[in-house]
Amino acid sequence: MRLGLAANQRHHNHADAALFRWLRANEAGIRELQLGLHAVGRTYEAITRAGLLIDYPALRRYPHGREGGLMKLVAEVVGLPDSDRVLDGAIYLIDPVDPSSIFPEAVALKRQCVIHQKPFISTVASARDWIEMERMHADLAPDPGADRLHALETQTVALIAHDAMKPQMLACAAENFELFSRFARRVATGTTGQRLNELAWSRGWPQHQSWADRYQSGPMGGDAQIADLVLERRCQRAIFFEDPHVARQHEADIQLLERAVTTVTDETVCMTSPGVVARWAAAVGRRIERTGAPHA
Repeated sequence: MRLGLAANQRHHNHADAALFRWLRANEAGIRELQLGLHAVGRTYEAITRAGLLIDYPALRRYPHGREGGLMKLVAEVVGLPDSDRVLDGAIYLIDPVDPSSIFPEAVALKRQCVIHQKPFISTVASARDWIEMERMHADLAPDPGADRLHALETQTVALIAHDAMKPQMLACAAENFELFSRFARRVATGTTGQRLNELAWSRGWPQHQSWADRYQSGPMGGDAQIADLVLERRCQRAIFFEDPHVARQHEADIQLLERAVTTVTDETVCMTSPGVVARWAAAVGRRIERTGAPHA
């Protein structure tokens, strides 16, 4: 398995920066998985200067961003004809106030990951969560360091889907209803929340109780309301199904939520496609079996 790797300057410009926090927490898991990391220039150089992943042959250097390194990652997420240069996803630790995070190649990297149902990992929490997910699929022992990320009974999950993706969100919730019901709280924007509640009531959830707490619709500010929950550390996981093919009038609100998630990079996990959520859900099931966690 191979992932592209990039981090904005803020995330590798001091000893306790986000990139290094992630690598120190997960270097053992990276080596266990033999995970290929294809890192753009400055990110690669920062890792080597920090003395991390020493003698790890699966760490590869790509050109600097200004020399096309991030563009090459985008092309390899898509896959190149007659070549084995295909990435399984990307880790891009984003500083939401760095202008380069909205350069065309940065936006395209996320968009192509979403289109091709590959993980786009933009926070430290998401990166740690993804490593543990893949460790579970590799039948490795659960990492106690990841227990906090799996304490679902204490967490809030946001379930958000834009119009074309609402059927996929409902199908995802139906397939993983018991898992999502483990969370202490579920929140959603307007129409999505209503449909999720109707699904829950059809499954026997008490009719007088909301399964998902409804906020405003996205165009009316629901994304901004949930962004505030994220910033207050009251929402630990955001499942955010976007339609990458349609321009939306409330694009600024969507970006606001995404920027909130990356602002609290150690606190919130974000998943952006049904395929990634399905793989995560299967991994959580395996981890629950391995750790003997109680059923909801």
